[in-house]
Parts: sequence; structure tokens; C-alpha cells
Amino acid sequence: MTDSTTPTVTVYSTSWCAFCHTEMQWLDKLGIPYISKDIEADKEAHDELMKKLDGDFRGVPVTDVAGDIILGFDRPKIQDAIKKHNIQPVTT
Repeated sequence: MTDSTTPTVTVYSTSWCAFCHTEMQWLDKLGIPYISKDIEADKEAHDELMKKLDGDFRGVPVTDVAGDIILGFDRPKIQDAIKKHNIQPVTT
């Protein structure tokens, strides 16, 4: 069982990626908690992503929703994965 306060969504991105920033703004708007990892600034994040993709990197963003890997900013797939894993918006 995972701690409900720990985000199970990770967005792998770069500082210059417009789609990455748009996706994170969208997740913020939905209230979905996530961790953002810059694969250029953080070698561990880069290595972690390469391991999840078996080295088959095609670009960012890559979103890991509780183990489901989604390539690109694919709203329907991300929403389906959020629903599938019952990830709830955080209310402040």
C-alpha cells in the first residue's frame, strides 16, 4: 500500500520542452500530485527514465502514472491511467 500523500505520477521533462510545461500546468489545474524530473539537469532521473524505457528514448515528456509509461503529452492516456489507478486530486 502506498502512502496517499506520495505522488504516484512522475513527469520526465527538460527545461526547454513546451509540451512538458503544458502537461505540468494541466496536472496542476486538475490538482493531480506529481513529481517533475528534469532529465538533463539530473543524471539519476535520466538513468531512471532510460531503465523504464529499456533505453528506447524518443523524447519528452514521458509520464509514469503508477507504473504505466505514457510517451508524449497524451491527455486521454494520462487521464485513463489516473482513473485506472484511482489517483485523486489534492484539495488545499
